[in-house]
Amino acid sequence: MTIQDKTGGQLLVEALEIHGAERVFCVPGESYLAVLDALHDADIPVTVCRQEGGAAMMAEAHGKLTGKPGICMVTRGPGATNAAAGIHVAAQDSTPLILFIGQIEQSMREREAFQDVNYRQMFGGMAKWVAEIDHAHRVPEFLSRAYHVATSGRPGPVVLALPEDMLVEMAAVAQPEPWQQVETYPGPGQMKQLADKLAGATKPIAILGGSRWNEEAVGDFTRFAERFDLPVACSFRRQMLFDHLHPNYAGDVGIGINPKLAERVSQSDLVLLVGGRMSEMPSQSYSLLNIPQPSQSLVHVHPDAEEHGRVYRADLAIHASPTAFAQAVAELEPEPVSARKWEVAAAHEDYLAWSNARPQTPGDLQMAGVMDWIEGNMPETAIFTNGAGNYATWLHRFHRFRSFGSQAAPTSGSMGYGLPAAVAAKLAFLDRPVVCFAGDGCLQMTMQEFGTACQEGANIIVLVIDNGMYGTIRMHQERHYPARISATKLQNPDFAALARSYGAFAETVETTDAFGPAMERAMQTGRPALLHLKIDPEAITPAASLSQIRAQAEAKQ
Repeated sequence: MTIQDKTGGQLLVEALEIHGAERVFCVPGESYLAVLDALHDADIPVTVCRQEGGAAMMAEAHGKLTGKPGICMVTRGPGATNAAAGIHVAAQDSTPLILFIGQIEQSMREREAFQDVNYRQMFGGMAKWVAEIDHAHRVPEFLSRAYHVATSGRPGPVVLALPEDMLVEMAAVAQPEPWQQVETYPGPGQMKQLADKLAGATKPIAILGGSRWNEEAVGDFTRFAERFDLPVACSFRRQMLFDHLHPNYAGDVGIGINPKLAERVSQSDLVLLVGGRMSEMPSQSYSLLNIPQPSQSLVHVHPDAEEHGRVYRADLAIHASPTAFAQAVAELEPEPVSARKWEVAAAHEDYLAWSNARPQTPGDLQMAGVMDWIEGNMPETAIFTNGAGNYATWLHRFHRFRSFGSQAAPTSGSMGYGLPAAVAAKLAFLDRPVVCFAGDGCLQMTMQEFGTACQEGANIIVLVIDNGMYGTIRMHQERHYPARISATKLQNPDFAALARSYGAFAETVETTDAFGPAMERAMQTGRPALLHLKIDPEAITPAASLSQIRAQAEAKQ
């Protein structure tokens, strides 16, 4: 069979089709017109975004929820610098993503041509691999490698620059077979050591995190925890990895951790850390586990060999993906009699008491009431997204995540993530409700992507929790510099009116009783929707008001 000449742009799109790309998120640019032209004839849907940071975050959320590399395309220079926000999320969240950047013609190198950037220098500290495709005949090779690098070991972003002249160069070259997930399995000896450690432990706890999970792996690990009477916690913003109403669930190890759970981790005699890195946020600023030698016996399971011993020296380091590890532990046989059932029950009771508490905060709109309605009315399959801010505490603490694939949130703490993530989630899972939690400051970092939702018909529901300020920073100001307010106040638009101008459904909600009916109307409208929730600025956390935080700080001075 004769291989036909094709442009570099055509070869790139052909490779994306072969490797199973499900969607391209992009902001168009003249630097990669040949790729856009090739996409015209392809079967890959293209989502046109408003800003490259939003496009990259959409691609990251797609990768996070599907386990397949999200695909993002941006133009050179400013397009690439804008997209860096999403690349940082993908790096810290261990998410497979491939960013394609249009690049200057090769004959213009070393002249600081229009929008020229050295992408190896720019992304070298964030991406797993940064390269430039100099010849069209190497496009299939680079795409195959990009897919394997982005998904193998600890997943992460790959950045490929596309010189403009390469994209119109003709080449006749065969495409390789589609990429395959590279799995790393634990050895039988390691499984025997793990079984021995579990048999000798009286207060063990498992903490699940990272990526490389799927629904089957979550089920396998759940059955393992049941048989071994093992309390299970989820790491920061990885709460979809275990059913919160399962009797073995102990809570989330994240910001604002349940003090009883923090104590349980600190006093455990065996920590089984699966998939995660136990970095600053889940470790409570690296205080739960001593560095480099934890006081607890640590079994660390991670798909990247370089992660073992990087921060914590494990007693048993298992180089395996969570998927492969869960499959292996499903075959372990526990001791005939377990004395740990009371530990499991106590851990779950502590979680329920923590999440069932309904603190009253200042103002007519109570976020506790909002969460009550959500818990009583949203299906278990609903997907929740959020960015960064104190408002996210209400979702993380009081929502019961029941199923895998129901959460997309940045462990990197990136503001502006929730809205683009919600768009990507809805486009990937059309039959599932998608709700975005966003603070007023958080939303305005990517608010323009609400236009993308409307253009795509992505019927998401955005809950804007508006207190008129950068609330998290204001909270820290009051703790460290009480009553010295600086650079945290926001003058906000009428978010509901702004959403309606896009053609969406929108309402303003100012009381607890008004939320449920407004949410029902939003769900029934069949359009993207936004509810503008106006909360009292004093209602800064579930535990304390701004005035209380200020008074506590002043008392210490």
